[in-house]
Amino acid sequence: MPLQPDGYTFALDPEVTRTPVRYRNRYGIELAADLYTATGMDLAVRHAGIVIGPPHGGVKEQGPGVYAQEFAKRGFVALAFDPSYNGESGGEPRHVTSPEIFAEDFSAALDYLGTLAYVDRERSGAVGLCGSGGFALSAAQADPRIKAAATAAMYDISGVKRNGWENKGSDEERRAKLAAVAAQRWKDVDAGEPALEPTFPSEIPGDLDPVTAEFYEYYVADRGHHPRSIGAFTQTSEAAHVNFGALRHLDDIAPRPILLITGDQAHSRYFSEDVHAQASGPSELLVVPGARHIDLYDRTDVIPFDKLEEFFAAAL
Repeated sequence: MPLQPDGYTFALDPEVTRTPVRYRNRYGIELAADLYTATGMDLAVRHAGIVIGPPHGGVKEQGPGVYAQEFAKRGFVALAFDPSYNGESGGEPRHVTSPEIFAEDFSAALDYLGTLAYVDRERSGAVGLCGSGGFALSAAQADPRIKAAATAAMYDISGVKRNGWENKGSDEERRAKLAAVAAQRWKDVDAGEPALEPTFPSEIPGDLDPVTAEFYEYYVADRGHHPRSIGAFTQTSEAAHVNFGALRHLDDIAPRPILLITGDQAHSRYFSEDVHAQASGPSELLVVPGARHIDLYDRTDVIPFDKLEEFFAAAL
């Protein structure tokens, strides 16, 4: 679907009200988000709240808004946000990626929802799409206010290689990456500004590998293209992800439940399966037949919203 006149990649449902909001995280960075509620929602009653983070490099006008709209139609108060340094959120330099700060952004979203008189602070959940899946679980490890967490097409951003389908780097590769980032820091110092990774092209080139072609189908083609979703971060951000490592404290989420949604055709499927196997608390793995990685961003006919509603209704 071409970009809508309102700047979103999907049409706003007439049954839903969307309100732009601003608030700050604990670092003082102003975050931009959209609040979704059912039109005519009874504001005299306290409702469960859901916060939704975007794919790594995505923005609230894409997949997070699709999810938030569906949650709002089902009676939840939903918040789709732009991570720090990206989209319309604040933070300098632009396009930094930070596993610690991106996890904090989930907690900051809960902070905001908790200021609303019609949201029950004891009934809050989190959903992370793609790279935000790991950030949502990381936030849940440290923030017990997140009573339940779900991921969709969770992607491993934390290792040596940035490609979630081959993230099996050796110690030698890890050290080489850190050395390369260290060298890049000097280049940034001498240049007076941080260098970015390559951004998305304006057109889809030929002879792409299948995984890259899939991402370009969403981010470059009309399906999910948005001018603030450029597909690049500062090159020196990589050291933070290498150092941060995987979900080291996954056990701390228990006994709170997690739901891991992936597609049987998703190249990222292995990560959801690995986390499911490692989880010591209540964990459910849902593999959607016929779904690729990007199909769980925006395909409302594929995303198991009935299951998500059931999961959060029970947990919250």
